[in-house]
Amino acid sequence: MSHLIAPSILAADFARLHEAMALIDGSEADWVHVDVMDGCFVPNISFGFPVIRDIRPLTKKVLDVHLMIVEPERYIRPFREAGADHLTVHVEACPNLHRSIQMIKAEGMKAGVAINPHTNVLELEDVLADLDLVILMSVNPGYGGQRFIEHSYKKLEKLVALRAATSSSAWIEIDGGVNESNAARLVKFGADVLVAGSSVFKAPDPRQAIRNLKSPPPHTIEI
Repeated sequence: MSHLIAPSILAADFARLHEAMALIDGSEADWVHVDVMDGCFVPNISFGFPVIRDIRPLTKKVLDVHLMIVEPERYIRPFREAGADHLTVHVEACPNLHRSIQMIKAEGMKAGVAINPHTNVLELEDVLADLDLVILMSVNPGYGGQRFIEHSYKKLEKLVALRAATSSSAWIEIDGGVNESNAARLVKFGADVLVAGSSVFKAPDPRQAIRNLKSPPPHTIEI
């Protein structure tokens, strides 16, 4: 499987979300990444059910919803009702992680778990076989436009090895600081999905930026 691209609408102009969704829908992007922040788990507030409900009819692409909130298990069904296809919770926010995963799957969504930069990938060892995707945060969550944390390559290697050891088929999704200069290397290290916000929506030609991330030029690969 070739890697997938999931533009993050957190970096879009919120006053022009209709145009942002049309742009993604007419591009080579595979998913739409939606960051939900509560101002408690992370120091920022983004949007919730009404926005997801409003953008759902605007695209045929997968809505990849990433919850950066406390007590996410309280809101699993409402996010499904709003139109989420994937729902990802943070390991750091879920004291009963396995139960949260099962609740997401029971609602008919793909279940994901995200880990922050400081969190060891071994925290996922006992649930990785149950997951559909893992989001490896390559910046500290809360704000777009941050610089990629270089240590993320080593974490990605460890996660790929752990996935093999647990016979998991989960997608590995990289979120934070992804751009044309590191996309090829991330794919080489084992990433299946690249989330891109600022590098898409702040680009002169967002559709071309998505195209470049989908097929990064060979000269960007670093050994």
